[in-house]
Amino acid sequence: MDMTHIPDLITPAIPVFVITVIAEALWVRKLRQERGDTLKGHTWKDTFASISMGLGNVAVSVFWKGVAFAGYAALYHLTPLRLGHGLVAWVLLFFLEDLCYYAFHRVHHESRLFWASHVVHHSSQHYNLSTALRQTWTPMTGWVFWAPLALLGFSPEMIVTQQAISLLYQYWIHTEAIDRLPRPVEWLFNTPSHHRAHHASNTAYIDVNYAGILIIWDRLFGTFVPETERPIYGLTKNLTTHNPVRIAFHEFAAIARDAARPGPLSQRLGYIFRNPAWKPKGAPRPEAAPPSVEAAHPAP
Repeated sequence: MDMTHIPDLITPAIPVFVITVIAEALWVRKLRQERGDTLKGHTWKDTFASISMGLGNVAVSVFWKGVAFAGYAALYHLTPLRLGHGLVAWVLLFFLEDLCYYAFHRVHHESRLFWASHVVHHSSQHYNLSTALRQTWTPMTGWVFWAPLALLGFSPEMIVTQQAISLLYQYWIHTEAIDRLPRPVEWLFNTPSHHRAHHASNTAYIDVNYAGILIIWDRLFGTFVPETERPIYGLTKNLTTHNPVRIAFHEFAAIARDAARPGPLSQRLGYIFRNPAWKPKGAPRPEAAPPSVEAAHPAP
């Protein structure tokens, strides 16, 4: 297997990302003039912070994609299963990869150690195409969720290609410029409306709509909530910085501080692995929480 030719659909798309972010900013500015302040819009600092996070993710991925690909290749060689590269295999991979993404996404909201990586993507108080570029600098927490695909007999090239297709699909849904789409599309696919709810910190939208491409997994597993009230974007405790380094690592630092507090081992592990809003009885809540609130995640 040639490790020097790992499929890469993301890097060639970077010019398209830049052009569409600019086009969207101009279009949303026009819509804001027509509608007043019903759209959140863009700011220079927020947009540049998001782009900086995206560029950092690309730089980290130069190394990490090779490691992940090698891991998939190792598992692929361990299994006797081979599904080939035909149409049926690609259709099956489309659904299974999307299910893997749902599991990845849900766990990265419901376990604090994983959330520390994913919180980057939710740290903006704006919602636009640049927000889609606000990606983690610690992608190492995700590999295990797609590893079963290699054991099922999907080639590493197919896995990373379908991952990229999913990521590219999710780019365009990060916008306020598109309202609701026709009902059959809204029922089956992840859309800007569904994903706006996911990025909101409103109580009604806590921990919902984990979809990648298909919203059917949320409907099936009970995590779907339609967009009914105006979303308030960001975290329940928002960052006050646009510094990319702080955005990338602030929650890891908060976990370290909380885990260092006096207490039994079970408490320390709870701060690391339990829900990001968890706290032991009588203890102050962790410094940073995901788009979750006490009402949604009451302390035990």
